Parts: sequence; C-alpha cells; structure tokens
Amino acid sequence: MKNVEIKKPTLRDIIDIQSVLEPYVKEGVILKRDDDEVATNIRSYTLVYNEKKPVGVAALHVFSPFLGEIRSLAVDKDFQGKGLGKLLVDTLLKEAKELGLKEVLVLTYKREFFEKLGFIEIDKEAIPDKKIWADCIKCKFFPNCNEIALIKYL
Repeated sequence: MKNVEIKKPTLRDIIDIQSVLEPYVKEGVILKRDDDEVATNIRSYTLVYNEKKPVGVAALHVFSPFLGEIRSLAVDKDFQGKGLGKLLVDTLLKEAKELGLKEVLVLTYKREFFEKLGFIEIDKEAIPDKKIWADCIKCKFFPNCNEIALIKYL
C-alpha cells in the first residue's frame, strides 16, 4: 500500500490512537483505555498512517523478561484487507525479538488472522494471572470471555 508510514507515537498522538480504537471499543471487542493509561504506556504503541491519517494501531505489552502481549490491534475498517494488520504484528514481533522476549500472547476474536502469522492456540488458563486481574476484569464479558488465546514462540 502506498503512502503508508509506521511510527512510534508521541504523547501528541494519543488522539490518533484513540480515534482508531474508538469504533472497536464501542463494539466491545477492544478494551477502553483512558488517555492517562495510553500515555503511561505510550512506548508500547505503534501507529500506521496513510497520507497522514491514522489508520492502524497496536501495542506490545511486556509482562516479564520472556512474555509479551500484542493488544489493542485495530485497523480502520476502510483500510482492512490491505496488509496493515500484518504490518503491525510483524513490526511488534520484531520489537519483541529485539527486547529478548521468547513468547508473544494474544487474546482475540480473529483466530485465523493470527494463525496465518504463526500463532498457535493455547488454553486460556495458561494466561498469567497478572493479565486477568489487570485487563480482563475490566471487560464487559468477564468472566464469560469468548476470545481465543494464542501464542507465538520467538
């Protein structure tokens, strides 16, 4: 896709992050994170722009020296199917390797997308308690989660 820029955001880009995430938050498929939480974790995010318009976002959250999670992956509906989701995941996996992580977790409704990228399904009980009590507890579907847990070994 032409005119695509991928970048690490600054605090000025929080509005762009939120604009990409908002439709998915409303659908209930991505957790709402307030501006303060995004600001605190700004270094974990990556943004994709097309002609200066924010069209994709994802974050790599680090749980331990060995485990990370890709979360808040969203691509503007008008730009889906153009490889931007894959670009974001590939970028975050590269970052995970550079950090020395050994595994990257994802909780998703889009199993096939992640399986194509080499992730394999795991039992949700394998997810660290830290994740459950930090994030899952905030979800309107908790404790009846329909997301699939997948992991990629790096």
